This record gives sequence, C-alpha cells and structure tokens, in this order.
Amino acid sequence: MSNLKVKRTLKHSLKDQLILHEGLRLRVYTCPANKKTIGVGRNLEDVGLSPEEQDRILGCRGLSRSQVINILEERGITKDEALYMLDNDIARCTKDVEQFFWFKYLDPIRQKVIVDMRFNLGLAGLKRFRKMIGHLEVGAYFNAAEEMKDSKWYWEVGNRSRRLVKMMATGHDYDLKEKFDLTT
Repeated sequence: MSNLKVKRTLKHSLKDQLILHEGLRLRVYTCPANKKTIGVGRNLEDVGLSPEEQDRILGCRGLSRSQVINILEERGITKDEALYMLDNDIARCTKDVEQFFWFKYLDPIRQKVIVDMRFNLGLAGLKRFRKMIGHLEVGAYFNAAEEMKDSKWYWEVGNRSRRLVKMMATGHDYDLKEKFDLTT
C-alpha cells in the first residue's frame, strides 16, 4: 500500500469562486433574502461597512447603516472598492471558520468549500450543519457532502450547492464547463 499523499491543487481562487457564486454588482440591489446588498454579496443591512471601509469608500466614518445605504444607492461603488470589501469579507469568514479545530486539517479545496458556505450562510447558518461538521471532524468527506445535500440550502442556491458538494466529496476544484442537474 502506497503512502502517497494526493496534492489538491486550486484551479480557481476563493475570490473568483465567490464572484462566480455571488456575482459582482456595483449598484445596490435587493438580494433573495430581501436585503440591500452591493459588491460581491455584501449585505448592507446586517453587515454594513466597517469604519475603515467607510473611510476608504465614502471618505468619512461614523455613518449609520441606513446613511451608508442611502449614499451607496446614489453613487454605487467601483470594482476596486467591491474587491476591497470582498477581501475583508474573506478575511472575516476565514477567521470565523478557523475556530473549528478540524478546519486546519482540511485540504485547500475543502477549506474553500467551508469558507464559501460561511460566506453564504453566516456563521450561525454554517453551525446548523452539525452532521456535516461531525463528518469533517473525522475526515469522512463523502458523508459530509451527503449531509450538505440533505438541507434546504442545497435546493435554494442551485449550482452553488452542487458545485460545493462535488468539491467536498472529491477534493477537486470546480470545472467551469460542468453543468449540473438541478433536480438531484
């Protein structure tokens, strides 16, 4: 029996993956959860802009979330500002999932899956995947993928969930050419 370890390689960055899943919009829009959103899925009502982001994007600090939304509805943001916000979101989501002892043992592909799920569901939503997390703790990735499928989330987010389930089960990055059957 060989002890060769399979090296998992990333074809796509987490940033590219989140842009694929969330889109990139420079004007405020209402997301499917009925929240004012901008950039790459930044929920302005619940997350808003940090003081540093207000400084860099709006040139001032201390604004309320409703003031920020009103300004951004008028002026929008640039692509560079959207990517700056996305970098901050990725850092926050990664920090959140690093609290799980098992996260550091995942290969880079499966780490991307977990950060993507945290980005989409929030930390509380991710924590509701208790059976999936239990399988991750013992390295049972196929079972973890099956638990991802056994959720309301799987049916709500379409190709995103199918892509993430396959990545979790196989440990291989996604293929942009792949089509998914949304009935399974």
